[in-house]
Amino acid sequence: MGQDSSRPNTGQRIVLICQMDGFANGIRPVELARFLRDRGHEVQIVDTYLLSRASPQAGTLRSLLPRSQPAGYALYAVEAIGKVTRRLGARRRLSFALLLADYSLRRRILRSSLSLADVDLLICETPYDSGALLDAGSVLTWYDCPTPWADELLYENRLTPRQHRRLRRLESNVFEAVDYLSFHWDSYAGYAKKYYGITGHNMVTMNWGCRPSKDRAHHAAPARVIYLGSLSSRFIDLPLLARLSRAYPHLDVYGSPPPDPSLGLRYLGYASPGILRDYQFGLITCTNDPLRRDGFSAKHLEYLAAGLPVLVPAWRRRAADLGGSLPYEEESFLGVVADHSGKQAWQGASDDAFAQAQRLRWERTLEPLESVLVSRNKDMSAEGGSGSDVIH
Repeated sequence: MGQDSSRPNTGQRIVLICQMDGFANGIRPVELARFLRDRGHEVQIVDTYLLSRASPQAGTLRSLLPRSQPAGYALYAVEAIGKVTRRLGARRRLSFALLLADYSLRRRILRSSLSLADVDLLICETPYDSGALLDAGSVLTWYDCPTPWADELLYENRLTPRQHRRLRRLESNVFEAVDYLSFHWDSYAGYAKKYYGITGHNMVTMNWGCRPSKDRAHHAAPARVIYLGSLSSRFIDLPLLARLSRAYPHLDVYGSPPPDPSLGLRYLGYASPGILRDYQFGLITCTNDPLRRDGFSAKHLEYLAAGLPVLVPAWRRRAADLGGSLPYEEESFLGVVADHSGKQAWQGASDDAFAQAQRLRWERTLEPLESVLVSRNKDMSAEGGSGSDVIH
């Protein structure tokens, strides 16, 4: 990257590594880039979703071909083998070897392809690419971690205890090495300190955010419940979702990939968040393991942004702290819905949800990032540095 004479004196150059996968992972990078650019910073988004491919543009011929370098060919092969082994239900030993190879190859490709000469801050949004933060040299680094990765894979039954310990060590090294560490929800920060034993010396709270809808949900009878989101992971607890669906006849499911028909879900395909205005409650399901008890779902804020009261498992700690959230146990689910389906009760819960969404606008939740950049710029100015210099 060359020097830009039109760049504001306070603006900084930022590289943002992410994976634009069409789901929640693609929302936060877009909001981060918008937030930073609105404040005069220069942002380069590096989408690694197709890092192994000759082109990052999905749907093109080149996006089907491997990147023309040894590490690119190797990563392409690792991904292909991974797809086959997942279909065949490969043993965890092989899956873990592929995971480590994927991580190492991504780090190697990014190390050779990223130009950081004039960059002030390198942000990474994915655990798969977090190794790039260890190769940033004097550039300031920020790991905006979605969720503790090793424990997520453990509870997805994808790691043996020994593999889990090894991946935890790798992940903890990144946590400790970066200049700034945040999680997509602050409850994960407490979890990482407790279970990973990290110091937390570099932690910054920078929660998920939302954009409150201009077209809110409205009361209707019978009350309709929506589940909107990914249907691919074990932690979602599809069996629980299926049991709730059988118990309540007005529960619709949207997302991908299509669920097993044997679950009996009222699956209506993929939909954008605009569909939420046609429902009265948003539903979250999740497993009851230590990570998910301290966990967070991006869909929670999507529901709040539409003014939907959110039905959330009672075992998810701190979820009830968010206005408009209605904790339930499987046995109490129907009662919770019934208690909040009347017009007055529903409207009160909806107003609480929408007010909470206002407090969690992206412009507010991302403020800590700008605070760090402003503070850093002042420090450099006091030492006689320019906006392009990097000081640790």
